Amino acid sequence: MDAPPLITLTTDFGVGSAYVAAMKGVIYSICPAARIVDLTHAVPPQDVAAGARALADVAPLFPPGTIHVAVIDPGVGTERSIVYAEIAGQRLICPDNGLLTLLAAREKPRKIRAITERRWMRAEVSATFHGRDVMAPAAAHLAAGLDPEQLGPPHGDLVTLAFPGAEKVANSISGEVVSIDSFGNLVTNIKREMLEGVPTDDSVAITCDEHETRGIFTTYGDQPDLTLIALIGSTDALELAIVGESAAIMLGVRAGTPVTVAW
Repeated sequence: MDAPPLITLTTDFGVGSAYVAAMKGVIYSICPAARIVDLTHAVPPQDVAAGARALADVAPLFPPGTIHVAVIDPGVGTERSIVYAEIAGQRLICPDNGLLTLLAAREKPRKIRAITERRWMRAEVSATFHGRDVMAPAAAHLAAGLDPEQLGPPHGDLVTLAFPGAEKVANSISGEVVSIDSFGNLVTNIKREMLEGVPTDDSVAITCDEHETRGIFTTYGDQPDLTLIALIGSTDALELAIVGESAAIMLGVRAGTPVTVAW
């Protein structure tokens, strides 16, 4: 028999959290043959936008049919819906709070259903842990072969978040830091395509807060240790890094800090 599809978990629970283990225990109890991958548990607490970026960056890399469970859920226990959606061949389960904004912007969801059918939830559903009691069981039943139409009724349009976009004028681009990776690199919303035609030598200045560096490089090793460097990272966005150290810590920069490219 074919192996069950992969199930990924994305949460803001923190690395090593017992909440993650609880979700895995529920999944394995329903579908012992399940294969679980931790996408990330380091989403900043209640940061739905950061969770949406993590899903958009990583979920499309998985095989079609993978089931992605995302639990960044500041509205847990309220009237917000929990949904199942199919987008670009991936299957996703999460609160309808904007987590799917970026994925749905790339390709319109093929199917969206509200998860309401009690048969596919745990017998006791906590008001504060729907990841364990609603989303994990739904994913496990899907992995075991459940038709997603049995999860609940069709659901209307998904809730969307407004993501800031960078702006380009004649000789400058204005954007901001949108996330900080595990190395402390500052990831911006200035995408590769916006940098087409922009010089990469020291005639271009990249400013973040009061910190400035010149030139856009190819890789971190292009400059010596402790140098502030700009480069296009693996997500096709401009990054600012300090070679060998955490730019976020050394510069004291947070998400939302303005970034300017000028030439």
